[in-house]
Amino acid sequence: MPTTKPAVLALEDGSVFRGVAFGAEATIAGECVFNTSMTGYQEILTDPSYFGQIVTMTAAQIGNYGVNDEDAEAAVPKASGFVVRELSPVVSNWRSRLALGDYLAQNGIPGISEVDTRAITKRLRVDGAMKCCLSTRALSDEEAVARARAWKDMEGADYVKDVTCKEPFIWGDDPANHNPPYVPAGTTFGAAVTPARKFRVAAFDYGAKRTIYRKLVRHGFEVQVFPAASSAELLDEHRPDCVFLSNGPGDPAALPYIYKTVTALLPRYPMFGICLGHQMITHALGGSTFKLKFGHRGGNQPVKNVETGKVSITAQNHGFATDPASVRDRGAVLTEFNLNDNTVEGLRHKELPVFCVQYHPEAAPGPSDADPLFVDFYRMVEARKAGRI
Repeated sequence: MPTTKPAVLALEDGSVFRGVAFGAEATIAGECVFNTSMTGYQEILTDPSYFGQIVTMTAAQIGNYGVNDEDAEAAVPKASGFVVRELSPVVSNWRSRLALGDYLAQNGIPGISEVDTRAITKRLRVDGAMKCCLSTRALSDEEAVARARAWKDMEGADYVKDVTCKEPFIWGDDPANHNPPYVPAGTTFGAAVTPARKFRVAAFDYGAKRTIYRKLVRHGFEVQVFPAASSAELLDEHRPDCVFLSNGPGDPAALPYIYKTVTALLPRYPMFGICLGHQMITHALGGSTFKLKFGHRGGNQPVKNVETGKVSITAQNHGFATDPASVRDRGAVLTEFNLNDNTVEGLRHKELPVFCVQYHPEAAPGPSDADPLFVDFYRMVEARKAGRI
């Protein structure tokens, strides 16, 4: 019988949850959030949008299919810590290369299991996302709560600088920069077939997931990635056909150096933004964002398009949202809203070839309902190049 080590999760409201340690031996603090996805824990852990956050999974058992070489959305995990009800004692999948606990241990990420994740999630839903401390070392309840309360707030935090790339690069030039193909060669993904003509997209890396770049390539784009602080002049030098704004962590209101650049690029290039990229377009138009009570994190968020009437089930990971009143007179049209809480999920510009969504159309993990947005982006760029818009 293997020996177990104790672990503790403490919230800033004084709540303390004692459980079993797995992963690395460490003490960390961050923002405690929950994710309702049934699968995809490796993609969640490696999503740079989770930088600074400790993720609680609502699914009862996590880790049963291990960790593989293909599904990581970044080179290493970006979440600060991991909270699960039960860590699977069995790892069984033909792609598995490592058990989840070993993977976290190798990357310095602590985890806690055998805690009541339903109680944690309910507390976060009722009182909102909280600062917390997770420790797999000997730590008293009082010290754990004190460390949770001492952590800086997510509001006002610029974490993009911690996760963006250091230098521009072409996606696919270096095998270290991307995953192996996620569909077998010669097959199609859904109804999408890679167009013969390629457009060059300048993709701002605010903490982008690898699958976003793969989807762009899949839908007819040559992807050149730029660090978040890159200037509009630098992009102009590379003569892109269009601009893409990625997802990322932290408070969108803390990034004026980014939306200043986006403001300059808006009238010059067709543009598509997702998640933080959507929020950067919001601020570039002169709008504002606000912090949600507990955010949207999971693969089951219903979104309705008010122009088509279509409802899509989407993958989401964000804690901030666009204030709709702040963009109505700024040239924006509200195109989509969340059916759970009526928050803004999509915008398009009235005159410019610019649109954005709050959710993740690349999913990974999640449903593929929103995959056609990449096709829409390609067609918009094609129309612009042909002089139709």
